[in-house]
Order: sequence, then C-alpha cells, then structure tokens
Amino acid sequence: MVLHGDTNVNEVELNRNERLILELVRRNDGISRSSLVSQTILNQSSVHRIVDSLSEGGFLNVGASIPQGRGKPSPALTLNPLARYGYGISINSDCVAVSLVDFRGSVVDYQLLDVNPAEPARTLLDIKYHYLETLRHHNIDPRKIAGIGYSMAGFLYASRKYFNPPAPLKNWLGMDLNREISSLFERPVWIENNATTGAQAEAFLGAGLKYDTFGYLSFNYGFGGGIVINGKPFQGAFGNAGEISRIFSPEEGRSRPALGILIERLNAGGIEINGIRELNEKFDPGWPIAQSWVREVTPNLYRAIDAMYAVIDPQAIVLGGELPRNLGEMFLALPWVKADMRWEISAEKPNLMLSLIDGDCAAIGAALTPVRESYFK
Repeated sequence: MVLHGDTNVNEVELNRNERLILELVRRNDGISRSSLVSQTILNQSSVHRIVDSLSEGGFLNVGASIPQGRGKPSPALTLNPLARYGYGISINSDCVAVSLVDFRGSVVDYQLLDVNPAEPARTLLDIKYHYLETLRHHNIDPRKIAGIGYSMAGFLYASRKYFNPPAPLKNWLGMDLNREISSLFERPVWIENNATTGAQAEAFLGAGLKYDTFGYLSFNYGFGGGIVINGKPFQGAFGNAGEISRIFSPEEGRSRPALGILIERLNAGGIEINGIRELNEKFDPGWPIAQSWVREVTPNLYRAIDAMYAVIDPQAIVLGGELPRNLGEMFLALPWVKADMRWEISAEKPNLMLSLIDGDCAAIGAALTPVRESYFK
C-alpha cells in the first residue's frame, strides 16, 4: 500500500493483491480471513498481513468472530463505507443527474438537478455547487472523494478526449471535459459513455451480483449499449464498445428503440411530452401510439440483442438507461424468436431482464467508477 501526501486523508495506491482482497470482501460481505485464503493463491500469512494493512488504512472493518468448525473463530470482514466516496455526473438530453456513493457502493445522495444541460458552462458550475453542498451536508472531507465520474450520451472521439453527443447536447461538442472537470473539482476524473457507466452500476449493484458477463442496452434520447466481461465494463480501444446503434443503416435508425423518436411520435399524435423525464412520469402502456411504436421497433431491438448474443455470449442482457419500466415490460412481453437449432440442440440464450437499479444508472455508475477503478480488482 503506497501512501501519497502528508494530509490526514492520504492518497492511496493499492497493489494487485490488496485490490483482490477488497473485491472478495465486497462480493462476500462478512467473509472470514480463512475463507479469503481458500479463494486466493495467497498463503495464510500474506492474507493476514494484507487484511491488517487494509484495516489500519481504514478500508476494512473487522467485526465479530465467525465460528469455523473446530478451529479458532475468524473475524468477519466488511468494507468500511466511510473509507472513500465517488461522485458521479450524468448529462442527459433534458436533465442532469448526480450521485454520491460510499466505499460499499451504497448511494449516499442522488438528485436530479434543475439545470439546463444545453448550457455547459452554467451546468458545470451548478454541479460544482451541488457537489460542495452535498459534501458539506454529509460532513465528508473532499480528500476522501476518490474521483469524479462523468457520463454523457454519444460516442467518444480523438483518443477519448471529446464527446460527440446527440442534438440536444450539441453545445458540449469539442469540449475537453477531462481538463474542464479536473480543474473545476480538483479530483481525478473518469469520462465514459453513459451506457458504459450504466453497465458499471449493474455490474456493481445489480445484474453483476449474479452474472459476470452481460450486455447492457441503454434507452435514452438515442439507443446505445455497454458490455461487462468477467465482472468489469469493457470500453474497447476507443471507449465506444457496445455502441450498438452502429449496426443500423441511417434508414433503419428511424426504427430503432430510441426514446427521442418515441417522444416525437407521441407529440405528433397529440400527446405532449417534454423530454424523457416527463416520459417516465407519464408513460401509459395503453397509448395506441406507444403500442404501435413498440411493435415497429421491437425487431430492431431484438436484432441488437442478437448481435450482443452472437459476439459476447452473455449470461444476461439488461434493458436499462432511462427506459420507463412499464415500457420495458412491453418489450419483454413480445417473443424473442431464434431459429438456431442444430441436430435438435440450441445454444444457451442469455436471460433478458430489466435493470435492477433505481434512479439514473449512468449517474450511479459514474460515481462507482472512480471507487472501483481505484480500489477494486
């Protein structure tokens, strides 16, 4: 464990074995030291030394002893939720969501901010104000913030330096977000596509507790995806892995399951919806326009599912993003037809499911990213 700085809250760089122990404790709350030995290639003395170091550093809590058969009881180990925090930002087409998570991944604070995301400079200043107020309210030393996670719809370009966002967020085009956010918050910054941070939230708190490898489909103003392999989000060479809408031609793109297109259809049909937040509040499965749209776009949705199924062979595919839950249930009610039998045997299919995360998955996942990337395997 390498400490940086001479403040009361030190910057800490953990080695691979320390991160492995923290990951095992995260996945097995209350695990004993002896159980850690059996789950690693480390010997008993190494595990005890690492646990002692992590405990002294404030990352682990050592609780009451757990009986282990005839042997000496072993103390239960849990993550110290106060050890570090992550702050996440999700810039959506019509709103901004922010989240603060603790070291165990629990959401300490989550809010939708009343700001106009089409104005980048004002938006970032409003977020900084909320950030400082949140830390003050929860009495958190800013030095305990592992970093800032930033997410936005769109794809990254120029070596992951800039976002190419959807039309409502065009004013963010060409901004050096790493420079802007790191200078504003004075903390390390992680910048990801919102589908990737949504997948991060699922990996840490939702589907990932059961499935190590899964696909994540993000329904926002547009339609994108994220990939989790062996428990961790996969970004690809340029940060755009899972950008599933690329399988559609421009003509087919009008029939992809993008919520911005649904809102256009509803407004044209006399149902006034001002943005995706309002769509979530008002969505009615009984709307004929919505029913017709679902029937139209479902073939392309399942085409995207087929693509993920074929390429990453996932255990599950999660429908998430800003998708209204009852709209998601409409999609799942329509059959996924796969004629892939050979010799009367078919390949195993992934489980299709709705996101298990309440709130904006992208904001929560963005907050989790600095914590996970800095301290867990």
